[in-house]
Amino acid sequence: MILVTGGARSGKSRLAEKLAQQQDGPVLYIATSQVTDEEMARRVEQHRRDRPTHWLTYEGHRDLHQVILDRQHQLAAVLLECVTTLITNLLFDLAGDTPPEAMDFDAIEHHVNAQIAQLLDACAEAECEVILVTNELGMGIVPENLLARRFRDIAGRVNQRLAGQARDVWLVVSGIPLHIKGDGVHGAVL
Repeated sequence: MILVTGGARSGKSRLAEKLAQQQDGPVLYIATSQVTDEEMARRVEQHRRDRPTHWLTYEGHRDLHQVILDRQHQLAAVLLECVTTLITNLLFDLAGDTPPEAMDFDAIEHHVNAQIAQLLDACAEAECEVILVTNELGMGIVPENLLARRFRDIAGRVNQRLAGQARDVWLVVSGIPLHIKGDGVHGAVL
């Protein structure tokens, strides 16, 4: 498994797509975003235009381990974009419209961790390369509101688990990929 992390608009997606293209064979792109407004619709459409037209696409955020396991034998790579959005969707699956002050963040984190554990197991078992994209959220100030603080904490702990299991970890800063874990053999040609 390869993990690609960095800030918003850092170039993470571009790097992940290059890594996926280096694999010899079909690629499955797992898109975890949900279209909730016009701006998000434009972003999703731009991502669709940016990736190769011959790639397969799966749109969803639940039970992604099963998607990987079911299709691994026919793929060279899976690119999951993005874990942070996956966490957001799982959070709101459980919390819905509950005000942040009434949210059970322990139950939410337990729910997220169960999905991430299954995802990590599938990544370890998969016969194809799996590339995960996530956002590095913890490099700024502590957010002022409760929901943002708790989300940042959950995402940070998830990212630590992902990086711990990943064979290679890339940090992208201002479009510059930095290989921070692994031997670099897998995906060294950028």
